[in-house]
Amino acid sequence: MNSIIYNFEKIKNLIDNNKTNIIAVSKSFQYDYIKPLVDYGHRHFGENKVQEATNKWTKVREQIPEINLHMIGRLQSNKAKEAIKLFDYIHSLDSLKLASLLAKFEQSLKLKRKYFIQVNIGNEKQKSGIKIEELDEFYNYCTKILQLNVVGLMAIPPVSENAGKYFKLLMELNQSLCLAESSLGMSDDFKDALKYKSTFLRIGSAIFGKRS
Repeated sequence: MNSIIYNFEKIKNLIDNNKTNIIAVSKSFQYDYIKPLVDYGHRHFGENKVQEATNKWTKVREQIPEINLHMIGRLQSNKAKEAIKLFDYIHSLDSLKLASLLAKFEQSLKLKRKYFIQVNIGNEKQKSGIKIEELDEFYNYCTKILQLNVVGLMAIPPVSENAGKYFKLLMELNQSLCLAESSLGMSDDFKDALKYKSTFLRIGSAIFGKRS
């Protein structure tokens, strides 16, 4: 069995429900390397650079339109239009400016996308994301004024701390907004994320191996 398929199945076997999706984070890997997982039937893939994703996936999507692409990195304003064209999900909705641009391009391109609001769950200066105390107002603006389809919240917990307490907090924030989805958990902490009802795990190295 191909090592990528073996790793993927090992992770899949740890998930005891049918609501959790694995986003195979394929950023920086060539398409030929990740192709075995596409051929295996997996359909959720994550990228963090718009140009790289456009080059890698445009032709593949024409052949396999059911592939779902997830923008999991920080999205720069000048890439918003291209992101709307390519990605089905954007996990890093983190500012009023970006939200307004995405709404504008949805309208002009006649496309609707799914969004996760990125929450700065640890209130870290070096990380982007909406502050917890500003979340309700930002969510209402995005959904009621801009008509964006916000499906859930996303967070990356502080590296040096216990992820569980932050996952629990995000789960509670998600529930307070009555959102069905959450984007929580990566290669090192996805097992903890599963305890807190994560519906999208963003897993790269645990599937594909270490990046060069």
